[in-house]
Amino acid sequence: MENIPQQRKLLSALSHGAIFLSSTVISIGIPIAIFVISEDPVVKENAKESLNFHINLYIAAILFAFLILVAIGIPLLILLGIASFVMPILAIIRVIENENVAFRYPFIFRFF
Repeated sequence: MENIPQQRKLLSALSHGAIFLSSTVISIGIPIAIFVISEDPVVKENAKESLNFHINLYIAAILFAFLILVAIGIPLLILLGIASFVMPILAIIRVIENENVAFRYPFIFRFF
């Protein structure tokens, strides 16, 4: 039974940490693959939350890029970059500390 918590920690952390691997299809593909392959409800929840965070980041980046024209977009893009770095680190720390609870990103829209 010791293997299940370790596997849960690894897959959950990998779901949230996928954003650091690439900003393309790979970063979204990993949580999707984990969601499809895993039967663990906590891992599935972490993978869904990671996907929601990725989608929110992409939508916000597009919106903020348009706002560059009115000069507020640059600071917003900088804040978005900081959030896209800090929040997944917090998620990884939380899922490693408590593998029985899925991490929920604050202030995001949940599409799944």
